[in-house]
Amino acid sequence: MLELKNLSFTVDGAGRDTEIIRDVSLTVPDGEFLVVTGPNGGGKSTLARLIMGIEQPTAGQILLNGRDITALSVTERARLGVGYAFQQPPRFKGMTVRRLLSLAHGSPLPEDVCCEYLTNVGLCSREYLNREVDGSLSGGEMKRIEIATLMARDLEIAIFDEPEAGIDLWSFSVLVKTFKNLSKRKHKSVIIISHQERIMQLADHLAVIADGAVADYGTKEEIFPRLMNDLNDSCGFREG
Repeated sequence: MLELKNLSFTVDGAGRDTEIIRDVSLTVPDGEFLVVTGPNGGGKSTLARLIMGIEQPTAGQILLNGRDITALSVTERARLGVGYAFQQPPRFKGMTVRRLLSLAHGSPLPEDVCCEYLTNVGLCSREYLNREVDGSLSGGEMKRIEIATLMARDLEIAIFDEPEAGIDLWSFSVLVKTFKNLSKRKHKSVIIISHQERIMQLADHLAVIADGAVADYGTKEEIFPRLMNDLNDSCGFREG
């Protein structure tokens, strides 16, 4: 179980402090499928980076299965089973896709297992297994490969930051099916940052982050209709 307790993050810019995350408290139980959504610039990605340890909070605590991991490094959190898929995945010249998947898993993976992971993210597996994870791959291809590496790991918490970014509609449909399978298996907790309705509809709970704070939180059945109503109102679709 992941617990965020009164989490805050402030940065110093141009001689003044700017609060990016303000007193955020959330609990992600084992097997939870949480989608974090909200306006651009609201703090969603920063919150994910705080959970992973890429940034350190200026106040509050992060607990994983009751252990305080607030001060732990990215590497230490990864060893405890926290995984993060970046919006802009890193590239590794000289590293093949198959080797990367095996490293993520922690031991050599058979070819058919690697192919299954790649197929689950919409890639023609045999065309990619021996390709290098370098500049020859597009941003969308890199994104899908990174998602596959998270699926190859045995994680407590898997965090996906806008997994739909740069991905074509067909591949996005495949990803939605993959996330559905993840949510059904309930063997790990999944946090997805997304604006996509189809991904939000997979959630157990939705958290709306705006202006660095939790603006709304609840079950999908509670929150999703409110989000759609707010969107219609902002677009001028109100009746009457």
